[in-house]
Amino acid sequence: MNKPIRWGIIAAGRIAGKMAQALKLTPDSELLAVASRSKEKAEAFGEKFGIPRRYASYEELVRDPDVDIVYVASPHNLHKDNSLLCLEHGKAVLCEKPIAVNAREAEQMVRTAREKKLFLMEAMWTRFLPIMTKLKEQVDSGAIGEIRMIMADFGFRASADPASRLFNPELAGGGLLDVGVYTVALASWIFGEPTRVVSMAHIGETGVDEQCAGILGYDDGRLAIVASAVRTGTPHEATLLGTDGTIRVHTPWWCPSRMTITAGGKSELIEAPFGDNGFEYEASEAVRCLLEGKLESEVISLDESLSIMRVMDTMRGQWGLKYPME
Repeated sequence: MNKPIRWGIIAAGRIAGKMAQALKLTPDSELLAVASRSKEKAEAFGEKFGIPRRYASYEELVRDPDVDIVYVASPHNLHKDNSLLCLEHGKAVLCEKPIAVNAREAEQMVRTAREKKLFLMEAMWTRFLPIMTKLKEQVDSGAIGEIRMIMADFGFRASADPASRLFNPELAGGGLLDVGVYTVALASWIFGEPTRVVSMAHIGETGVDEQCAGILGYDDGRLAIVASAVRTGTPHEATLLGTDGTIRVHTPWWCPSRMTITAGGKSELIEAPFGDNGFEYEASEAVRCLLEGKLESEVISLDESLSIMRVMDTMRGQWGLKYPME
């Protein structure tokens, strides 16, 4: 293809703004359109980021024949419906994480994308950052031996506002789906899908998990210890413990530029800063896949996204946490 990949964005909130900013710096990309449920919001967003086509409904955007791929930036509870809307209209999709509310929804999305032979990817942006690429290289090379344990946390203290998406069960609120997905995805990347899951959560007054912790177990004894919260601040660090050393991804590990490798009695600080806000790397991956005719990314496959959702479903099942739309 000689022409750039033309992007549309569904929803015009804060996370959409980050992607809009990043797409301006992403090679072979053109940010063509944005859609919001409010014409005024779409116009304001388009004006801010220089987007020429501004739609007052998602349906209008997906009917635009010039849009190649849509970034779905709506709340968790709308990921499935918005992504299916795009896929049904022949659009490739980069869907913000978590890819859906549960594995059943994700399976429907994946099945539709595969039936229609359209690209679909979960926007697990952390995985594409330069330092995380270096982390995976170190792990795969055996720099710290066999990884036996992973510890990762992502928690912050937000005001307990029942109307906020973080605390509203109608919007699939709570810590696990919002930020815990990062920790589960890290364990998945290094270890794969666990065979055992043991977890516990504090369910707040609005009916969502305000903090939780889990242990993911594997047949050969490896463990991943994960924690997330929306009412408790945590160190925001990730540590990989191997038979010959450790890798510590420095805070904030989900948006990192530094890690320390300790092995053989020596410690080495590795730095890999990123240029803009970090979203440009996942956008570049989506563009690469489209230009090469791929239907999914090898870095975060659809099967892995389904696996991550199954783990989170299991955790919520142990707490008895079910969202109204389920």
